[in-house]
Order: sequence, then C-alpha cells, then structure tokens
Amino acid sequence: MTDLVARTGRHQQRYEAGCRLVAGCIPFKYIDSDENCGSKPEKVIEVLMINSQSGPGLLFPKGGWENDETVEEAAVREALEEAGVRGEIMGFLGYYDFKSKTHQDEFCPEGFCKAAMFALFVKEELPSWPEQSTRRRRWLTIPESVDKCRDPWMQEALVEGFSKWYEETMIANSP
Repeated sequence: MTDLVARTGRHQQRYEAGCRLVAGCIPFKYIDSDENCGSKPEKVIEVLMINSQSGPGLLFPKGGWENDETVEEAAVREALEEAGVRGEIMGFLGYYDFKSKTHQDEFCPEGFCKAAMFALFVKEELPSWPEQSTRRRRWLTIPESVDKCRDPWMQEALVEGFSKWYEETMIANSP
C-alpha cells in the first residue's frame, strides 16, 4: 500500500469563464531499440498512458488544477496520483479545450474544460501509487499511443503538441 493519497473533491478547483481548468502531462522515457542489427542502439521514445475509469481506450494523466498549486505542480501531481510516476516538466505543449462527459458541476454545468498539457520526463516509476487499484499503466511508442488514445483532444496534444515540441526542442538541441 502507498502512503500517498489522491486529492478528491471540487472545493479547491479553478474555473475560468465557465470552464474547469485542468492540468496534465504526457510522460515519456527513452528505451534502446534493438533494430539496428549490431550497430549502436538507437534511442526510441515511449509515452505512458493509463486506462480510463469511464470506458475503453487509454488516456494521459490529467485532472483538476487546484487553487493552492501552480499549473505545473498540478500536472506533476496528476502524473503521480494517476500513473505512479515522478519526473521533470520539460516543456509546455499548449492548451486544449474539451467537454467532460463525467464532470459537470454548479460552476461548469456544461462540462467545458481547458487543459494545460506538459511534457514530463519520467525519472521514477513507483511500485505503488494512489490510484493503482483503478489504473493500469502502458508504455507505448508514439504511433501506438495515437491509435490507442481515447480522446481526440489528447491525440492532438500528442501529435500537434508533444511530437512537434520534441522535434523542435529535444532533437534540435541534441549533440
């Protein structure tokens, strides 16, 4: 069992213009590819996805941004609570609007949400975490994750946000 506890409730949630503000991340790591037939292994990027609690398909960790934290802190907290990973925020991927099918409340009766998404370089994968009884982790390549991703806005965050950020920032700055 873990000593970490997931935050619950909506009393600390941030809202803006009728939208619930959400923070999330695309956790990533590098693995060595064996496809180079004896030459130096090539680094391959994998992203971490989790199962949805409300239907089929996979998601990236995300959740409500609360009043007592920065948006970056909220994204890191959600990765820990939902996926059981710790890491370092490497870049901002953008804002993505979506409509929640499961989270409508008095401040956001239509379920509109605005998500700030970040790239999170995973440094530690925990053996136990707050939502492990309801969440399963899966490391996937980017093409695999596009196919498995449940929500169109998260596919956009992956393809238009993460992939472009990675090409422009990480590849451009590598030796």
